[in-house]
Amino acid sequence: MAAVKHTYEFVLAVSVKLGEKSEEIIEKFKNLIESNAQLTDVSRWGKKKFAYPVNKETEGEYVLFVFESSPEFPSELDRISQITDGVLRSLITRKPA
Repeated sequence: MAAVKHTYEFVLAVSVKLGEKSEEIIEKFKNLIESNAQLTDVSRWGKKKFAYPVNKETEGEYVLFVFESSPEFPSELDRISQITDGVLRSLITRKPA
C-alpha cells in the first residue's frame, strides 16, 4: 500500500533586518522541504508590514511553500522553524483533499 500524502502550505515570515542572511534562511527551508517532500510551488510575497510588532520588528519577508508529504514531516518542519534564528513567524496548514 502506498504511503499517505497530503498537500500542505507553509508560510514563513523572515526578518528583513538580516539582509542577505534572510535569503539563506529561505533557501535552507526550500532545500529542507525538497529533501523530505515534493515541493510543488514557491511564492515570494515580498516585504509586508505586520499588524503589530513581532520581536520589535514591524515588517517581514513572506514566502509561501506548497508541498506534498507524509503526515510526519510538517511537525518536524514546524520544530525547525521555531528554533531557527531570523524566523519571526511560520504557519503550516493542510489543504483539504
